Amino acid sequence: MENSRRKFIKNAAVGSAGFMLAGSALSAKSYSQILGANDRIHVAVLGLGRRLGGFIDPLTQSSSNVELRYLCDVMASQREKAASIFADKLDYKPKLENDLRKVFADKKVDAVFNATPDHWHAPGSIMALEAGKHVYVEKPCSHNMNENELLVAAAQKYGKVVQMGNQQRSSAHSVHIINEIHKGLIGKAYKAVAFYTNKRGRVPNQQAAPVPQGLDWELFQGPAPRRAYTSETWDYNWHWYGWDYGTAEAGNNGTHEMDIARWALRVDFPNRVDVDAAKGQYLNDGWEMYDTMEATFKFDDNKSIKWDGRSRNGYDTYGYDRGTIIYGSEGSVFVNRNKYIVYDLAGKVVKDFASDQQEAGVALGGGGSASTRHAQNFFNSIRGKEQLTAPIEDASVSMAMVHYTNVAYRVGKGFDIDPSGKFMDQEALKLWAREYEKGWEI
Repeated sequence: MENSRRKFIKNAAVGSAGFMLAGSALSAKSYSQILGANDRIHVAVLGLGRRLGGFIDPLTQSSSNVELRYLCDVMASQREKAASIFADKLDYKPKLENDLRKVFADKKVDAVFNATPDHWHAPGSIMALEAGKHVYVEKPCSHNMNENELLVAAAQKYGKVVQMGNQQRSSAHSVHIINEIHKGLIGKAYKAVAFYTNKRGRVPNQQAAPVPQGLDWELFQGPAPRRAYTSETWDYNWHWYGWDYGTAEAGNNGTHEMDIARWALRVDFPNRVDVDAAKGQYLNDGWEMYDTMEATFKFDDNKSIKWDGRSRNGYDTYGYDRGTIIYGSEGSVFVNRNKYIVYDLAGKVVKDFASDQQEAGVALGGGGSASTRHAQNFFNSIRGKEQLTAPIEDASVSMAMVHYTNVAYRVGKGFDIDPSGKFMDQEALKLWAREYEKGWEI
């Protein structure tokens, strides 16, 4: 059954690669005007918050040959800030837009970067696909399992390139060491521990407040159920204020590390998930979900993945703030965004490789070589010159692991998972989808 799932994913990815040849192209600077118009890709960025820094280089490098047509955000100050950043890097002015639907209506836009809050990722991406756009969607690509499936189906239906923003898939040293693991570097790889540690502080308790000046609160909510505005919500803390907008730390950062673990072990959907999670720090603050989680996934062939996420306790368990440890029958490997270390069975370092291509770690926003390469891979896949390193058909399987952890936490128990990825638990199935504001259903 595991092989059949992998075959499906592989065939789906190949299908997407076939569509790439029909994709349009884009451009980015005065230099780009010299190049053939057929090679130019017109791009829009949706959501101009902390991830914008990861897109600046690929959107402004002449080698990308893209034209930044829109900067779109529901907060006026975000649009103005982004415009000032690009004013120093481009010799033209992208259009500033509040409503992403107007961006989708522009037929000159070939592709979008969707860096909106989590609850907008799948709905916004599906709307873009329906409008004929290629999509780079930041992690998490979906808010729940139903959206996960709908996004994959939409990518296949409309025949567009869809890349998820798990940028370590485009990291040269990560690609190298994972390939070496697959070739038998540490024997049979049977277990991976994916971890993330941060020192996030106290989060303000929500209080009723006037909508901040310049914020389109109606459009921020979009597909989410309507409620009155509360202070501190729109700017990042929506991650921790309930489940209408965010996907907790598993969706915020665990997506990356669990994806590396699954990639290394060459596994698809797990057979079971079990979770031990709770809010352990700042017990009376506004944080509304777990801030500490250990999740265990069981797979075919006696393989397993452990997710160890601690958002607000900085105890240094593994010697790094994030990364993945892969255990094999003949050794082990540690890999993160900037390096890898190979160990023998006795724990002796066999090779310690530090990449010269740096990528941001736990810092908010950031960017780096992997982010740039990931975006360029997206552009080149649209042109038919490369295959995606994180096609949505495969990335959505890693995304499913995030949803399994969150659902298990919310229902207070683990559950089995069938070969198609469905929960084999009636209580868990009640959280397969989410409630939408009337008129915003997907």
